[in-house]
Amino acid sequence: MNETDFALARSQLEAALGEETDPLANAANFVAVLWHALSDINWLGLYLKRGEQLVLGPFQGLAAVSRIDIGTGVCGTAAETRATQRVADVLAFPGHIACDIRSRSELVVPLIIGDRLIGVLDIDSPSPDRFSAADQTGIEALCARFVDTLIERGDSI
Repeated sequence: MNETDFALARSQLEAALGEETDPLANAANFVAVLWHALSDINWLGLYLKRGEQLVLGPFQGLAAVSRIDIGTGVCGTAAETRATQRVADVLAFPGHIACDIRSRSELVVPLIIGDRLIGVLDIDSPSPDRFSAADQTGIEALCARFVDTLIERGDSI
């Protein structure tokens, strides 16, 4: 995506979130906006931190693994390190957990409020090396806006 596409996605996200205060409704709309904004993806969703695991939240795509241990796979690594993971070839990532067996590349962004991890956004693509540095920056900015909405409205997921 280019800057114009990300600006459009940001505008669509703002409209979808509107004045809604329920964090689950906002999470579902966040996922839906991103799903429709991004091309060449086959799975996109949230995993929410529950204890020492990530639990499946709102998503688009095939049915997925319901629970991931912190530190396991790409999502668990992003959660443990609190750093975005951009993986060009998931088949080369030790312990990769497939939400869709067709997935070849992945981008996972941790969602953090203050110093507390609340979950991760996971995006898979059937194409190797699908996600660029610009994609990462743009998606991180959309995630930050979503997290800001949670903070502004006094709740987390």
